[in-house]
Amino acid sequence: MGNIFTTILVQPLTNGLILFYKYLGQNLGVAIILFSIFLIFVLRPLTKPYLESMKKIKDIGPQVEKLKKKFGSDKLKFSQAQAELYKQNKINPTAGCLPYILQFLVLIALFQVFTVALSEQEITSGKLNQLLYAPLKFSDGQALNTKFIYMNISKPDTFNIPGISFGFPGLFLILATFAQFLSVKITTPYIKAEEKIAKKTKGNLDDTQVMMQKSMTYMMPLMTLIFGLKLPSGLALYWLVYSLVNVWQQVSMSGWGSLTPMVNLVKSKVTKNNGCSV
Repeated sequence: MGNIFTTILVQPLTNGLILFYKYLGQNLGVAIILFSIFLIFVLRPLTKPYLESMKKIKDIGPQVEKLKKKFGSDKLKFSQAQAELYKQNKINPTAGCLPYILQFLVLIALFQVFTVALSEQEITSGKLNQLLYAPLKFSDGQALNTKFIYMNISKPDTFNIPGISFGFPGLFLILATFAQFLSVKITTPYIKAEEKIAKKTKGNLDDTQVMMQKSMTYMMPLMTLIFGLKLPSGLALYWLVYSLVNVWQQVSMSGWGSLTPMVNLVKSKVTKNNGCSV
């Protein structure tokens, strides 16, 4: 299984990354950023159905709320009515599964690239060269530039304070965590509206769903931060780029999600300030 995974995913990703590295400035940080953007848009045909599904779910939100009020504590009838509503609007709730599975597999593959291939001291005899196709192999004497701004891409993005045994998150890890938070918030519907409906309906199914949404909002960014303290900073850089592009795609297709009230408030204040300055 390991050899198949390496051949199908790890090896192509390694060669793609090194291709960008060799022909775009020979800086691994820059290569990760550009290769990440390239990878996201290559996978876009798989993520597009998910984004479209999210937009449709948002559009029929008021109808779903009416169904919840109508059926109250009868969860079975509500589920049946909701399934029929989704069917009428050609919504596939499972459309997002494949992109997330692929995203997880890509992360695992990149983890192997950074922790195994790029951590070798001797490139020509190390794991990296074994993964590369013949035209991209490094020759004797060639070195891999893993320096990007203040980071070493092959090591965690952390800084240490004398006398303290653990490392603190660096700038890019903090940015990746914040970008992940934005990404989750934008793909989450209005939780406050869901809370109001949950209070009006009997049973704890709605309350459980609301609590799961809230926990995911903070759990995913927290996991990014915790794992980022131990994993190579190249992964944090990839995750930052992925999250930012995901935010852009989501906003362009279906708006700001649960951040809509905050965005509207900022817009209204900006409009008032501009009005006062005229």
